[in-house]
Amino acid sequence: MHGAPSQVDTWDYKPTLARRDGQTLEGFDQSTGFFAGRGGPIMKSPFSFRQYGDSGTWCSEIFPNLARHVDEMAIVYSCFAHENNHSPAQFQMNTGKARMGFPCVGSWVTYGLGSDNRNLPGFMVMYDSRGRGTPKSRASAWGAGFLPGVFQGTAVNSQGPPIANLGRPHQLTGRMQRRQLELIARLNRRHRDRLPERSDLDARIRSFELAFRMQLAAPEALDLSGETESTQRLYGLDDPRCGHFARQALMARRLIERGVRFVQLYSGGFNNDDCWDGHNNLDKNHRQFGGETDRPIGGLLTDLKQRGLLDSTLVVCCGEFGRLPLVQKGGTGRDHNPNAFTTWMAGGGIRGGARHGATDEIGLNAVTDRVSVHDLHATILHQLGLDHERLTFRRNSRDFRLTDIAGRVIGEVVS
Repeated sequence: MHGAPSQVDTWDYKPTLARRDGQTLEGFDQSTGFFAGRGGPIMKSPFSFRQYGDSGTWCSEIFPNLARHVDEMAIVYSCFAHENNHSPAQFQMNTGKARMGFPCVGSWVTYGLGSDNRNLPGFMVMYDSRGRGTPKSRASAWGAGFLPGVFQGTAVNSQGPPIANLGRPHQLTGRMQRRQLELIARLNRRHRDRLPERSDLDARIRSFELAFRMQLAAPEALDLSGETESTQRLYGLDDPRCGHFARQALMARRLIERGVRFVQLYSGGFNNDDCWDGHNNLDKNHRQFGGETDRPIGGLLTDLKQRGLLDSTLVVCCGEFGRLPLVQKGGTGRDHNPNAFTTWMAGGGIRGGARHGATDEIGLNAVTDRVSVHDLHATILHQLGLDHERLTFRRNSRDFRLTDIAGRVIGEVVS
C-alpha cells in the first residue's frame, strides 16, 4: 500500500479519537511526522467501523469485501518502523535497511527457494497500471542488491506489453535464435573465465536463457482472456474504479499457480496525490485507494481459497509506516507516523482470526507486543520454510541476512 495508509482509518479502531476530536495532544513530539511542527489537534476518523466475523474484528467501511475475510487474517496492530519519509521507509520495508544497495525480501526468498517454473522468473513485480509511476523507492525496492542479479524482481510494465521486448524478432526462427543464444553464451563464458570475479556474467547468461523460454510461457501466464466471466467479476475487472488493480491481482494468482515463487503488487503511484499519502483530504484519498484495492484483494483471497491455494500461499498486506491520529495543520489529512502501523497476513500457515499487539488509546504509538520490520521479515521467511538466522550470503568477509542481527518470528500469529 504505497504511501502508507492510516492504521486508525483502516483496521485499528480507536473510539477515543471521536471523544477527543479537536483536543490538543499535550506533550506530542512535533518532530515525529515528516513535516516538523505541523501536527495539529486530535482528529477522529471520517469512516465508520463495524465488527465482522467470528473473531469480532473491527474494520473500516472502506474495506467491505476484505471485511468478509477477517477470520482468515492474522492482524498485527503493533508494527513500527524507524523512518518517517517514504523512500527510506520503503527501502526498510523491502530490504530491512533504510538505504539502497541491499537485497529485497523477494530476492532473499528466491535465493533461498528458487522457482517452481524454469520458464518464468521466480520473482515478479507489478506497480501502478494507470501510468502513475513507480513507488518512490523505484526499482531498488525489488532489486537483488549484492545477491546475484538473477534474483532481482522482474517488473511487469504498467502500460503496453506486460514485458517489453519479449517477442522474438520477426526475422528470426526459433532455431536461429537458439543458435544465437548459444554463441552469446559461449562468448560470455570465455569472458567469465578470464574475469572470474565478474559473477554478474553468470546472471547475464541465465537471463538470456530465461528470456528465451519466457517467450511462450509469459504471454500465456499474463493473458486474462481465458478466465471465466465470473472470475473476472470476482476481482473487479468490470469496475472502472478498481479494474487496473484487479488485473494485477488476477495476474498474481495466475503466476503463483504456475510456480512463480514471489509476487509483489504496489497500490498507488509516485506522486503524493497518486497513492495512500493522505496529507490532505484523507477522506477522499482513502476512499479512492480503498475502492481501488478492496474488491481485487478480497477476490484474490476468495479465488486462492476456492482453488486450494490459500493454505500454501502467504498473502501479506502493509504500507511502509502509519499515520498520525492528529490533523495536519492547514489541511484535512494526517502526517507520517513511523511509530505505529498495521499489517495483516493470510494463508500460508497463518492462524486465521489471530490479533496481535496493540497501540495506545489514540493509535499514536505501538505499545503492546511491538513488532519491528525485522520481526515481520523473520515471520515471512519462517512461513516459507526458511530460518531467517541461517539464510545468509557472504560479502566482504561478512555473512549478511535479511534481518541483520535482529528479528523474531511472531509465534502468536502462526499455526
